[in-house]
Amino acid sequence: MPLADAIATPDGKRRYVRRLFATIADRYDLITVLLSYGQDRRWKRRLVALAAAADARAIDLATGTGDIAFALTAAGAHVVGVDVTLRMIELANAKKHAGSLTPCFLVGDMMSLPFDSESFDVATAGYGLRNVPDLRCAIDEIHRVLKPGGAALSLDFNRPSNPLVRAVYLAYLNVVGAALGWMLHRDADTYRYIPASIRNYPGAQRVARMFEAQGFERVEYKPVLGGLMAIHIARKSASDGR
Repeated sequence: MPLADAIATPDGKRRYVRRLFATIADRYDLITVLLSYGQDRRWKRRLVALAAAADARAIDLATGTGDIAFALTAAGAHVVGVDVTLRMIELANAKKHAGSLTPCFLVGDMMSLPFDSESFDVATAGYGLRNVPDLRCAIDEIHRVLKPGGAALSLDFNRPSNPLVRAVYLAYLNVVGAALGWMLHRDADTYRYIPASIRNYPGAQRVARMFEAQGFERVEYKPVLGGLMAIHIARKSASDGR
């Protein structure tokens, strides 16, 4: 089945993404470095700085191998990292150092989190929202688990609004993704998922409006890499007790 068809429906995307990330988990850290030209950790540090999470209870969604979760912990937060892929959680746990304060990692779906409402001060996601089968459902679940006044922050690829820039950007990611997929997995489609997912992604401005529609306020996004990436910041109303 063509990739575009495989991720065209929520159920199809759910199945495809779960298979994909189980396949690439052991190469995940390498790929994020290669595709970002080594800038990935700097972007994540910026997200953590914006979170201002000292002494906060934080949840890192789609935690992968735990980069953001570990950075939040280093900033003084008490962190739970959640990912739907078991192998990612195994790799994150393998990064822990004995005797040091570390995040708690567990397998979980960010569209149905195993936590009570209003459990966290901060929720973060690195490259997570673009991959969920139902973005509105995921944003609503983030809203549910945040305390009133809590903040949600997301780092992800953007979908450039300029058609020419978008076409060049997606063509570049398609070529590079195909090459990396073939070299690392003998499957050119493995990392072609990234440009395919961006084609279906609403883009930074529309994602901000979706946060607002799901009950967040003071929503903003900060362009990264000239707008090819974005960091969203959204805040749950301090008076929201629903």
